[in-house]
Amino acid sequence: MEKMPYPPQLDSVPPTAPAPALPDWRSGLPSLTGALVTLRELRSSDASSLFSALTGVEVSRFISPPPYSVDGFEKFIAWTHRQREAGQYICFAVMPKGSDNAIGLFQVRSLEPAFGTAEWGFAIANEFWGTGMFLDGARLVLDFAFDVIGVHRMEARSTLKNSRGNGALRKLGAVQEGVLRGSFLRNGEYLDQSLWTIMSDDRLEGKVAWGVRAVH
Repeated sequence: MEKMPYPPQLDSVPPTAPAPALPDWRSGLPSLTGALVTLRELRSSDASSLFSALTGVEVSRFISPPPYSVDGFEKFIAWTHRQREAGQYICFAVMPKGSDNAIGLFQVRSLEPAFGTAEWGFAIANEFWGTGMFLDGARLVLDFAFDVIGVHRMEARSTLKNSRGNGALRKLGAVQEGVLRGSFLRNGEYLDQSLWTIMSDDRLEGKVAWGVRAVH
């Protein structure tokens, strides 16, 4: 066992240590603007458009089942806000630049304290596949994760059958570290997944196709 579940540092609390200031993103996500898309925090009014964008067979076949109704998406959106406030998770709505209609989302969740290791996922309406919007939005999210949140290692899991998703991660410069056998249950079938990673140092070494972030 490489990591013990017991964190010994919790046994010693520095006396009179001031509480660290909460990062700004915990009180609300900024808008991120790229060449093709704008990312912002989810709003309850996005529920209907996200339901239309993410529940079709082509989009949902390789992801965890999305909510089954507009009401379910409203509850999901409220949950994302609570998780962001807790410092555990962020979720951006994806919109074509110049539009306020959500056509997908990017999610990042912490796998260990302070987001040292995080996992990200994404889904975009299939009519926008092949437009470059995914790569544009992905670069914005990676910039935010590494520069603002402080992620050291970003992981992504994609089923081996999802050739489009695996190809998109490869284009970003992600490294395929291995195969997680039978790790994803979907529609009664256990599917193998590829484990992809991007490290914070990859950008400095020129291994990742990084973009330029504009924050508002």
